[in-house]
Amino acid sequence: MPEFVFAYHGGKAPESPEEGEKVMAQWQAWFADMGEAVVIPGAPVGMSKTVSSAGVADDGGANPISGYSVVRAADIGAATEMAKGCPMVVTGNGSVEVAEVMEM
Repeated sequence: MPEFVFAYHGGKAPESPEEGEKVMAQWQAWFADMGEAVVIPGAPVGMSKTVSSAGVADDGGANPISGYSVVRAADIGAATEMAKGCPMVVTGNGSVEVAEVMEM
């Protein structure tokens, strides 16, 4: 079955420990709903740097990645349906970029 990278964009840091617990519970519930489809739960990431022939940009680019996961799905349509349940998508404070991992 194909694997897909979920690249998370946006989101925000919790403003209190209580909010952090609530957000973590939402993510855990979403991963539980996806069950064995979750190959690598992933993690949030820090600010990125963009490397190109022009040099290195320190700002993470126009839409920096904020985290990632790897999931299995029948096809990209099924993967995008799974991504719709992401807590950042549900709350409207982020998005999920979905891309198939190509076998070499």
